[in-house]
Amino acid sequence: MTTTPTVPAPADPAATDADLASQPIGYWSGVVHKAVIKHIRDAMARVDVTQPMWWALNRVDVGDHVTREVIAAGLADVADTPYDASRAVDHLLHRGWVRAGEDERLHLTDEGRAAKARIREMLAGVRARIHDGITDNEYVAALKVLRRMTDNVTAAADRPS
Repeated sequence: MTTTPTVPAPADPAATDADLASQPIGYWSGVVHKAVIKHIRDAMARVDVTQPMWWALNRVDVGDHVTREVIAAGLADVADTPYDASRAVDHLLHRGWVRAGEDERLHLTDEGRAAKARIREMLAGVRARIHDGITDNEYVAALKVLRRMTDNVTAAADRPS
């Protein structure tokens, strides 16, 4: 059910605040995604780490049940390619941030914990720049809207046309 009578308009990067309600979410969510991911990945590259490496570090740190396969499965929806997670594990093993036990389970090393702390601190600064001028309430409201749109699209896909 639509709650607004707004007529959709073509994407316009220069749209005024008064015209934003007519702007397409697909365009704007894509613009935000590209800008934010580029910003995050550029910051990570300056400390010689990739986003998949960060994700994998966090996955390894959750417990003793983590294997390369568990990481690959857990990151399948966010990784750019099916190989990113496995490559990230290889990088972490090579750097000595992660070690593999005889049972193939992965464990964070002391060096890995230190690296994770450094990266987390750097990413806190990145997040602060991204969120500059945005209150937590505004951020939560935006995410609720995006979540609702996702739910709406998912529900629409399940209904016959």
